[in-house]
Formats: sequence, structure tokens, C-alpha cells
Amino acid sequence: MKLQQLLSYTRKAIDDYKMIQPGDKIAIGISGGKDSLTLLYALKHLQRFYPSPFELIAITVNLGYSEFNLDKIKALCQELDISYYVVNTDIAQIIFHDRKEHSPCSLCAKMRKGALNQKAKELGCNKVAYAHHKDDIVETMLLSLIYEGRFYSFSPVTYLDRMDLTVIRPMMYVPEADVIGFHNRYQLPVEKNPCPVDGVTRREYVKQLLRQLNLENPGVKNRMFTAIVNGKIPGWPT
Repeated sequence: MKLQQLLSYTRKAIDDYKMIQPGDKIAIGISGGKDSLTLLYALKHLQRFYPSPFELIAITVNLGYSEFNLDKIKALCQELDISYYVVNTDIAQIIFHDRKEHSPCSLCAKMRKGALNQKAKELGCNKVAYAHHKDDIVETMLLSLIYEGRFYSFSPVTYLDRMDLTVIRPMMYVPEADVIGFHNRYQLPVEKNPCPVDGVTRREYVKQLLRQLNLENPGVKNRMFTAIVNGKIPGWPT
């Protein structure tokens, strides 16, 4: 995928769900993976011509893994002229050593998002951009359906009243395959996830299930996405 196509997907999502207003200061959560770095590129280049002016900063929540090197990401942010902040935490220590969580993903995500949102508020941001793409939305729906018995996926725009922050997901229309293509084309400086359970989670199981379903029933992923968008899920913009 070329940058022009990425910007087309991103702008459509932003326009469809009114994600950005003039004067917004947006924090981009940078995990070090391909998704968040793709979002960084998308919003920086969109910023140059989007009719509503907005500010950008980038924030990484460091979970405390010693092998997590952020030098290349810092260099990319300097190249793109985006202020970059790192929040150092002991989340990995708490989850894997202190609490010895057998299913750590939910707690980890909650703590990570809490640290990101808190830093965003400290820096004067009113919005936080998450790098969830189209496949993430469908996978979340399947996870909810299989393990919770309800039809649900996260909303493109979510207002967090306790934090007075709005979460936006500008990559909601971008298929993961295109994110991979963008990463390969532009050689994004991805930092491998050091988490010991990476690739062995429920989400990974659902990802493989969805891939198989789409192979056996071409187009089923897109039809599921359409069902989500039109499904009047509580919390989604009407």
C-alpha cells in the first residue's frame, strides 16, 4: 500500500465519524509495532493538508522490558518533527512476576492505556489516537461473540468522561494486509514485541480463525465489518 491509499482510508474514517476538530491536540499511542507506526505516518502527512488544523505528539508506554529499544522510533519522530515521550513503567514486573497472571492481556491493556491517557492529559491533549485497524475491529467482535456471548466491538470514537479524553481510531478502514504492505514498502522501524505471551493469546486464535473463514468464504471478513458498522452497537456514533 502506498501512502496515498493510506491517507485516503484514514481521511474517510476521520470525516465519516468527525474524529478531528480544529485545535485538537492528539496523542498517538506508539507501541513500536507496524500498526502504530503506520498511524504515525498517516496522521503526520494528513496534518499537512487537512482543513481542520491539529497538533500531534507521540507517546510510548514502556512496560519495563530491558530488551525494548526505542532509538529508531525516536529517530523517526525527529525525522517527522513530532514530539516524542516515553512513559517508563513496571507493568511487566507487576503482571508476570508480582501477580503471575495466567491471562495477562486484559490487565496489561488496561494498565497500558491508563498510563498513556494520563500522560496525554499531562501534556495537554484532548484526544488519543489508537492504531486499531479493520481486522482488529472484526476480531474484537468475534472475541466478544465467542467468549462473552454478545455482539460488540469498540467504537471509532469513544469519550472517556473520567479522563475528559476522546479516543479516536483513524485506521478503522485499513485492512491489516495493507498495513503489512505499507510497513514493507516504507521500511518502518518496527521494534519486536518482547511480551512472553505474544502470539499465543485468544486474539491470535481468533485471528487465525478469521483467516480460515475468509479463505473458505471469500469476502466474509468484509461482510462481518459491514455488519458491525451497521449493527447499532451501543456506544457507536449514530
